Amino acid sequence: MSRPEHLAPPELFYGDTEAAKYTANTRIQKIQSEMTERALQLLCLPEWKKPALLLDIGCGSGLSGEILTEEGHEWVGLDISPSMLEVALERDCEGDLLLADAGQGCGFRAGSFDGAISISVLQWLCNADTTAHSPAARLSTFFTSLYACLSRGSRAVFQFYPESDEQARFIMSFATRAGFGGGLVVDFPNSKKAKKFYLVLWVGGEMVGRNGERQAQELPQGLVAEHEAQAAAAEQGVGIGSVKYEGKRDTIKMSKKAKAKAKANLKGREWIMHKKELNKRRGKEVPQDSKYTGRKRKTAF
Repeated sequence: MSRPEHLAPPELFYGDTEAAKYTANTRIQKIQSEMTERALQLLCLPEWKKPALLLDIGCGSGLSGEILTEEGHEWVGLDISPSMLEVALERDCEGDLLLADAGQGCGFRAGSFDGAISISVLQWLCNADTTAHSPAARLSTFFTSLYACLSRGSRAVFQFYPESDEQARFIMSFATRAGFGGGLVVDFPNSKKAKKFYLVLWVGGEMVGRNGERQAQELPQGLVAEHEAQAAAAEQGVGIGSVKYEGKRDTIKMSKKAKAKAKANLKGREWIMHKKELNKRRGKEVPQDSKYTGRKRKTAF
């Protein structure tokens, strides 16, 4: 199966049809949500910087931006596809949207952002769509301009799909030349499906606290599956209870009755109250609460 970046430039590949299909796909929505949440975790934003102003590079139709909004952050999104941005506008995303090519640089004032994320975008900059496009020049321009617009001590996290180890090293070399520190974090390295690559970069070698205290930047550990953590603990002779790990939960078979109950509770009163509170914070008009809020209607005959 051909990689998308080999088929056409992103502004052409993600035309009206593909942009609508991409955004409506529930599987893509779930994966995008999980990767955005992981990117936020790797940003290591200090509590005193929340809410933060973040840059979403390759924001697309705003799927990642929705997660940023739900976490209480402000964000600016840039993307090269007009069709993707049109879908984002139709979905009434909260962020500020900008039609721009990341390969031509991030044209923002120095130190504007508290951090940056990018989901499934970085590998597109390695593709030469025309003879005028040089991956080396585009990556150099991109990382140099990104470094300038990030505040001191902040991070940028890129989830991407490297075509090879050589391509990953090629990308990282230009990030280093631009002044970034950091490295590659690989989640679930022994899984073909769950394996994910995150390039974690930072500006300056230290994080600065509210009161000026400084803490050295450290590269986070990648996630591993539960059975891998257990095996590692056994090799080290350590009890499982003292090993900290994160991974996918084992699949549990549910009865039909349990599935029906879980589905019924999916959008119960608590979920409705949460969404109403979220919309209030966004300045939207929200119906007043009543004793009927979240109550299931009787079946109509």
